[in-house]
Amino acid sequence: MASKELIIESLKKQIEGLDLGARLEKTGTVIELADGVARMDGLTDCLSAEMLEFPGGTFGVALNLEERSVGAMILGDYGHIKEGDTVKSTGRVLSIPVSEKMIGRVVDPLGRAIDGKGDLTGGTDMPVEKVAPGVIARESVDTPLQTGIKAIDAMIPIGRGQRELIIGDRQTGKTAIAIDAIINQKGQDVVCIYVAIGQKESKVAQIVSRLEAAGAMDHTIIVVAGASDPASLSYIAPYAGTAIAEYFMAKGKDALVVYDDLSKHAWAYREISLILRRPPGREAYPGDVFYLHSRLLERAAKMHSNFGGGSITALPIIETQSGDVSAYIPTNVISITDGQIYLETDLFYKGIRPALNVGLSVSRVGSKAQTKAMKKVAGKLRLDLAQYRELEAFAQFATDLDEGTRKQLERGKRAVELLKQLQYAPLSVAAQTSVLFALTRGHLDDVPVEKMGEWELAFQKYLTTARKDVYDAIEKSGNIDEATEAKLVDAITECKKTFAA
Repeated sequence: MASKELIIESLKKQIEGLDLGARLEKTGTVIELADGVARMDGLTDCLSAEMLEFPGGTFGVALNLEERSVGAMILGDYGHIKEGDTVKSTGRVLSIPVSEKMIGRVVDPLGRAIDGKGDLTGGTDMPVEKVAPGVIARESVDTPLQTGIKAIDAMIPIGRGQRELIIGDRQTGKTAIAIDAIINQKGQDVVCIYVAIGQKESKVAQIVSRLEAAGAMDHTIIVVAGASDPASLSYIAPYAGTAIAEYFMAKGKDALVVYDDLSKHAWAYREISLILRRPPGREAYPGDVFYLHSRLLERAAKMHSNFGGGSITALPIIETQSGDVSAYIPTNVISITDGQIYLETDLFYKGIRPALNVGLSVSRVGSKAQTKAMKKVAGKLRLDLAQYRELEAFAQFATDLDEGTRKQLERGKRAVELLKQLQYAPLSVAAQTSVLFALTRGHLDDVPVEKMGEWELAFQKYLTTARKDVYDAIEKSGNIDEATEAKLVDAITECKKTFAA
């Protein structure tokens, strides 16, 4: 009997000494591994888009929830993972830490710094996937987001909260437009996020150095899923960039996100889906490839003041093959966005840069996203250019042209020359409107076509030095009233005299 009491006392002491901090862990086992995609069994309570912990501290995301297994993509290096390894369920959906410290840094899609300037610590966990704001929380787009590019700000204006697609063949200047837009946000209180999807690391390094030289990294975050990274990182990169933008939008700030480019994003998703044995559809893309981009771009919004008043402007980039805008992914993204900036290869090789096709480019927000001054001077420019393109083709076969047609052709030639712009040289609103005023009001009809570029440089220099009162009046008010218009006409006349001399 005594021995029984001793045993009971001993068991009681052991129970009291137990570490009750132990927790239940839900685990599974890797049964198949291929190209950064794993299948596990045992994770019976796994959630869709849940983070899973693999050996070595590597994380994955559950994508396929099947009857007997779970399919997941591994985020990062997967060389050390093998069949039979144990996988832990975390109970958390995929999220990344975001903070103000990210501004000026280069990070990977998991929010980790990769620029060698030290680790990023702390921050608010933002979900990578999130339901877009509803209609009640939004308000209409009415505030311009100036790109600094004359042709775009005048004819295809972009507003804060808009989704404007940049589309064209490779090497036509798509990224250049996006980078110019980022540079032009200096001092505009807009946080810019450039998402490089499947881009060569050397190209990203060039973009970073160009932004640093322009002083634009002070308001920019670069998110990189490089060409050498797994497809899983390319897949989550644009969602991670949007999560960062949502952090700033929630604070009432304006953010600009560039996705460069969503063609590679669709390729990465196709690769993951095929390995997960999802049924292939048109061009081997899975059936939900439209939803892939729609749920991403719907998160761009201009929020109502009752909901913080912030905004996310999206500039997705799509690469076409031989100008085919009717292909599967281009048509998908065109139908999701609020317009497109179409860049044409033929125009690019003719030296017209940006190589903007006015006929196929459109902004569904339109003049609502323009200043009063820009509305005043650019109202007829788009129509004039479109008519010039038609007349130009017709005039090749005509021997005798009437005076009106000849004038229209001459004005069109000058418009084409004046809308050319050097890369990485965005212009202020006052500089753009002043030059376009001179063009559309006929003040440049007697300036030789080949001298238009020289005249523009001379006029901008003259305006910002000798006639800074006119420049400042337009920049400050965003309008050209009668008094300012008279002064501007004087400035143009004086500059033309000096230029002719």
